[in-house]
Amino acid sequence: MSRFKSDFLHTLDERGFIHQISDEAGLDELFAKETVTAYIGFDPTAPSLHAGGLIQIMMLHWMQQTGHRPISLMGGGTGMVGDPSFKDDARQLMTIDTIESNIASIKRVFSNYLSYGDGTKDAMMINNGDWLRDLNYLEFLRDVGRHFSVNRMLSFDSVKTRLDREQSLSFLEFNYMILQAYDFVELNQRYGCRLQMGGSDQWGNIVNGIDLGHRMGTPQLYALTSPLLTTSSGAKMGKSLNGAVWLNPDMLSAYDFWQYWRNTEDADVSRFLKLYTTLPMDEISRLAALGGSEINEVKKILATEVTAMLHGRSDAEQAAETARKTFEEGALADNLPSIEVPTAELDAGLGLLALIVKAGLATSNGEARRHVQGGAVRINDVAISDERKVIGSAEVTGDGVIKLSLGKKKHILVRPA
Repeated sequence: MSRFKSDFLHTLDERGFIHQISDEAGLDELFAKETVTAYIGFDPTAPSLHAGGLIQIMMLHWMQQTGHRPISLMGGGTGMVGDPSFKDDARQLMTIDTIESNIASIKRVFSNYLSYGDGTKDAMMINNGDWLRDLNYLEFLRDVGRHFSVNRMLSFDSVKTRLDREQSLSFLEFNYMILQAYDFVELNQRYGCRLQMGGSDQWGNIVNGIDLGHRMGTPQLYALTSPLLTTSSGAKMGKSLNGAVWLNPDMLSAYDFWQYWRNTEDADVSRFLKLYTTLPMDEISRLAALGGSEINEVKKILATEVTAMLHGRSDAEQAAETARKTFEEGALADNLPSIEVPTAELDAGLGLLALIVKAGLATSNGEARRHVQGGAVRINDVAISDERKVIGSAEVTGDGVIKLSLGKKKHILVRPA
């Protein structure tokens, strides 16, 4: 029996999205009786979000699926400051042009999860730069800043951890939580927004917004946070050995995205099916009960379902088929990731270590050397043990490529250009 009567909170609860709620009974009552508007903020620190932010997008997705109105708030204003929460040092400041370019790039993935429009339940994409960039500083201090207690702000964990390590927290960054709190009030006044959601590291910032709203005369506002996720081995979600697992297809292919989820640790499969797919709970329970070698088939289902939401069903199934051909048949699949190397370079010969780095399979010659010494590197499916080997035109196969492999799961096609 669910502890919630509203569809939205019941869905989030059974799928493992809920860490904290500011007023469980009050929020559940609100969702049960009316169409609720809620938001999550996304800071444009890069041209793409990565898989670590996918849990937040899925929360907005389920909100719309259960009949409510989600807002994806782009930090065009707050991005000029940077969220200092639990960071060791200040973020690099970005220009407005960089921020706007990042926002335009980030926006592209949201329509795969949310339906935007002008209807009462259509999602909205809003930029907080619309109101933050034109604020009059003195008026803002008088009308908003006076409601904040520095003593209380210093008590938040996100600030305390920075100060306890005796690391500088600039006045600029200290203002971030005031701006985020003001966003909540502004969104309530403009759009009737009653709930802010985010990761558990945002709890203090969100509660700040609730308190500011109370002081500035809004209706009761609410907070809901999700757990900060790590894999069972303690790795941060959205990070792989090769770096960030980007959501934008121009920064990470559907195949590489599929592979990230295919490599999920056994202990995480059930949890990830609940959080990152829309499969029904009874089907997830059935899949989670499978063990032994069948767990690998479940991982493929997880990878295909997560990839289908982001890249489309066709690209997801093609990624699965590419993997099957490559790993089960040993075939050379055309849609494996590839790099182009000038024909002149191949004619002259390219050092194996340099090629491994060029292909993104190692970050340095030293790391590439360790891979070779460990027997993990193959050229055209033949193991290479000589780290001084030169790769050239002679290695180009009848398919017109060189297949460079690291271990069993990473393959790059080297194409003469």
